[in-house]
Amino acid sequence: MPETHEDAQDEGTGSRAKLVKGSIPGHLVKQTTPAVVGVAAIMSVGIIDAYFVGQLGPSELAAISFIFPVITALQSLGVGVMVGVNSVVSRALGEGNDDSALSRANLGMALGLVAGLATGLLLYLLRQPLFELMQADADILPLIDEYMAPYALGFPLMMTMMGMNGVLRGQGAAKANTAVLLVYSAANWVLDPLLITGMFGIEGFGIAGAAYATIGGWLIAIVAAFLLLGRYDLPFRPSAMTQCDVRTQMGAITRVAGPAAFTNSINPAGLAVLTSFLAAEGAAAVAGFGVGGRLQSFAVVPLLALSGSIGAIVGQNWGASQYDRARNALVQAGLFCIGYGLAAAIVIFMAREWFAQIFSEEADVTEAAVSYLAISVWGYAGFGVLIVVNGALNAIDRAGNALALSLTRVLLVMVPFAWLLRGALGTEAVYWAELVANVSGGLAAAAIAWWVLWKRPGTGEQSGAS
Repeated sequence: MPETHEDAQDEGTGSRAKLVKGSIPGHLVKQTTPAVVGVAAIMSVGIIDAYFVGQLGPSELAAISFIFPVITALQSLGVGVMVGVNSVVSRALGEGNDDSALSRANLGMALGLVAGLATGLLLYLLRQPLFELMQADADILPLIDEYMAPYALGFPLMMTMMGMNGVLRGQGAAKANTAVLLVYSAANWVLDPLLITGMFGIEGFGIAGAAYATIGGWLIAIVAAFLLLGRYDLPFRPSAMTQCDVRTQMGAITRVAGPAAFTNSINPAGLAVLTSFLAAEGAAAVAGFGVGGRLQSFAVVPLLALSGSIGAIVGQNWGASQYDRARNALVQAGLFCIGYGLAAAIVIFMAREWFAQIFSEEADVTEAAVSYLAISVWGYAGFGVLIVVNGALNAIDRAGNALALSLTRVLLVMVPFAWLLRGALGTEAVYWAELVANVSGGLAAAAIAWWVLWKRPGTGEQSGAS
């Protein structure tokens, strides 16, 4: 999805803090619409991987099932780096400190590479005991290793790509950011059948081919990101790192990146615990929960995209002391989350049986999915408010608040609720736990946003024009 020269001039030249003036609704639409495409493309990669790996046999598909939560947790590290870079770059641009923004951008890209090297090496060394700890069967462990060995060695490429995307996001280059994600996804779509099952006379590599396809996608996306960065105000320029206090600036990035990475990993961890509760109720309950979860992942794509785009808007305006504009952006984003979340809930609730039958023809699985969707969908609006507020908090260097909010939602609401009531409600205890966690999380997020952004000492009288 390459941009035209006119688009590049619009997004990458002139005033570097582009989001501190102009229409807030316009910025929200312009930043979020491309992100919807990017998020959907990223989600499609896992589905296509599973489809072609599933053609290899049930053992390979089981291996991917063990690998998936580990990969999800690792991707949270990349998201954390991207959010951290986005936060410090957008605030520097909002403050009008272009040199600092360039230094922070290049430090962020370097941080992605270094963190990727360290994590990839650790993963490579510990991959065998990690999956033994997860109780993977002895016959599946070699298949897992076929995938994880090359994946671990290629992991620095993913972290580098996410650092580059953080730079693009921080300067409001939404179309370029989406273009990188589309290039990565498209490369996977093309490479998966070639490298997994083989075609056109090319012999596939089996489950290892899925890892090779992912690595190939990262590499191609990095090339695209490098070319796109050259068209904007914050290009890849390592010499810029020598023009700042590296320790101070690196600390500013990691202060946001660390909590953001952990925040993004909390929800998958909580859902994994809920899945373990359902396992006692039988395979159909777990499968039905999975069906509902896959449908939900598509339903909340616009909310996920908005949570990613809100950071640059709030960050730039907060850095420029345009506090009213930052607050206005968050209010409008929150209202969209409520409106869209309720609309999506109504549609899925009304058509829940039809949706469930798309994913499975087994009567007991369909029944479990329908039961899950009848309850959980009413929490979409609250979940949207929660993740959008988290995006705004990260942008203004309040990642600790976002982390505390997510920890409280999962550890003090969702997991205890399901645990205490599963004897009385059975499988529905898990469904209600997710709903209560999302609704209460949304309300708590709104309260924290009001306290931090509206009641923050010293900002009330300094608001810029809206």
